[in-house]
Amino acid sequence: MLHRDSVRHEAERRIGRLLIAMTYVSVALLVIGVVLLLAAGVSPLAGGPGLDVASLWAEAVALDPAGFLWLGLIAVIATPICRVVAAAVAYGRADDWVMVAIAAGIVGIIAIGVITAATATV
Repeated sequence: MLHRDSVRHEAERRIGRLLIAMTYVSVALLVIGVVLLLAAGVSPLAGGPGLDVASLWAEAVALDPAGFLWLGLIAVIATPICRVVAAAVAYGRADDWVMVAIAAGIVGIIAIGVITAATATV
C-alpha cells in the first residue's frame, strides 16, 4: 500500500506540472494569436477563421493569427484529456487496474465524441 501511495503522490505532482505547462502553452498561443489578429487590423469580434488541421503548422510559421488561435484552442481542449491519460499511466504503475479501466473508458468516450463530430455532416 505504501508503494501505491508514493507512486500516486509522485504521479499527481508530475501531472500537476504537465497541466501547468499545457496551460501556459495554451495561453501563450492564444495571446500571440490575438496580438497578431489585432496587428492585422482584424477585430476579434468579427468571427473566427475556419479550422483547417492540415494547414495549422504552415499558418503558425507564416505568423497567421488563425494558426496560433486554433493551436491554442486545441491545446486547451487537449489539456484535460492528457490529464486522464497520464492518470491512467500512473494508476497502471500503481497496479490499480480498476482505475486504469475507468480512465480508459473516459478516453474511449472522448474518442467516440471526437470521431462522431469529425464524421458528422452539417
